[in-house]
Amino acid sequence: MLVPPLSLETRDFVVEHLEDSPENLRLIRDFTCSNNAMGLELYLKQQALNDEDNGQSRTYLVKDALTRELACYFSLRTCLIPYELADRRINLSAIELANFAVNDNYRRSQRAVAKIGEYVFVEIIRPLAKHISTCIGAGWLCVFALPKERLIDYYKKKLGFSKGCQRIKRSWCMVMSSRITTKIAYLCISGYS
Repeated sequence: MLVPPLSLETRDFVVEHLEDSPENLRLIRDFTCSNNAMGLELYLKQQALNDEDNGQSRTYLVKDALTRELACYFSLRTCLIPYELADRRINLSAIELANFAVNDNYRRSQRAVAKIGEYVFVEIIRPLAKHISTCIGAGWLCVFALPKERLIDYYKKKLGFSKGCQRIKRSWCMVMSSRITTKIAYLCISGYS
């Protein structure tokens, strides 16, 4: 069975691939992030197109449906989540939310729009990841979060991610994951327990 196409629109936002229109390049130049997320701004402006050309990730722009302002962006790619069992280490197939940032300019101009990141995650990113998982067989959505407690709490409490296996240490990030589909996740866990 072929997977039917997915509409990437909500009542409030439309989603376009980074290279869908020449206007997107102008919108990217005007995108800003706070100092704490400068790396996400630089990624969008300096690296996203290269990663597209090299097949490393896909970047999507989320635009306000009425004003066409760039509200936020996110990048997805495939990855493996390292997971350690009592007797061996395995890797679980996943879709990585590699970059995700809200445009500070949009946040300032649309003060009435609250919790943009949470809304986009629940209404756009998660359904898109679930759709992609039916094509490629990934059972998890993951993020390699910077080891900042406030950020990790946001991913856990607001977006529903769980901390990954604590026995696998990485000094630069915290592996966090969330099941995309119960069926695939159950098979992964039960097949290795």
